[in-house]
Amino acid sequence: MNKSDKPNIDDFSLFKEAVQGVKKLQQDTIIQPPTRETKQKQQQRFDREAKDNEFYFSDEFEPLLNEDGPTRYARSDVSKYEVKRLRRGVYVPDVYLDMHGMTQMEAKRELGAMIAHCIKQNVHCASVMHGIGKHILKQKVPLWLAQHPDVMAYHQAPLEFGGSGALLVLLSIPEK
Repeated sequence: MNKSDKPNIDDFSLFKEAVQGVKKLQQDTIIQPPTRETKQKQQQRFDREAKDNEFYFSDEFEPLLNEDGPTRYARSDVSKYEVKRLRRGVYVPDVYLDMHGMTQMEAKRELGAMIAHCIKQNVHCASVMHGIGKHILKQKVPLWLAQHPDVMAYHQAPLEFGGSGALLVLLSIPEK
């Protein structure tokens, strides 16, 4: 509508006639504001979940793993073909955990949190980059992963996903 198109009196009277006898609708919908967790509560929940998943990892228990060749593991109910597919890079990781510079306790906590996150988000393949360094995490991470019930298999990552400084982990996601 520009300045030359001014409404005239007839338009207002026509509108009044058209809406005569119309009742105003009463609002009966209640809109609840979404409850949002604060950053502190989110961090507390994340820390609690990570601590809950940390109990799977023991430093005293050492599962019997194959020492020759690249680092690999498969549960007894998992086909060896799945391990071969991990080695070839058929599974592409959706989640990456970089453990460079972490202590063993931090690495354990972060590993538990990563597995919990993967299960929650239905992620089947993840990459754990432990690095090479002094070989401490490189030796411990496979032992910890072999103890977790949701880890189906893992294999040393192909070069494009980290090579000998990383593991590709295949997780079983329980149905809800």
